[in-house]
Amino acid sequence: MQNVAKLSLVLGGARSGKSRYAEALIVALPPPWKPPWNYVATAEPGDAEMAERIAAHRARRGAAWQTIEAPRDLVGSLQSRHGTPVLIDCLTLWLSNLVLGAADIDTEITRFEQALAAVEAPVVMVANEVGYGLVPDYPLGRRFRDLQGMLNQRVAARADHVVLVVAGLPLALKGAL
Repeated sequence: MQNVAKLSLVLGGARSGKSRYAEALIVALPPPWKPPWNYVATAEPGDAEMAERIAAHRARRGAAWQTIEAPRDLVGSLQSRHGTPVLIDCLTLWLSNLVLGAADIDTEITRFEQALAAVEAPVVMVANEVGYGLVPDYPLGRRFRDLQGMLNQRVAARADHVVLVVAGLPLALKGAL
């Protein structure tokens, strides 16, 4: 289909508006795509505050969205959604789950890239841009920051459309807005 990016990456900082922008990309898809939209959630409610954030996201999206919880198995979530658009929110939490679970990060990212290459419908991915802050003063923080930067680069290289959202404003980095 013309003018529809197969792969979109939406980057931004915390509370930048990246999730809302990504949701709008899915909702704006032309026919034949229609609700219910597929939302792949990678967050896990590890505490009350995170559970509240997850609940607020779900309430904002409403009934037009089907939530698939996939804190680690993005490949499986993509493979089970043949031919339907998918919003993945977010790659940063997915990576964090993998790092904390002692997964082979390069292997998991390679598997994810292979799954992205096989998708038939648009996929919109959300990720944090974590490289603008201070250098973490502990090894795990530095490792995570470096891995997130590498993941963002690998996904951006595959994406047709890459947007940086700052203060709710989208800035096209690759492809048109």
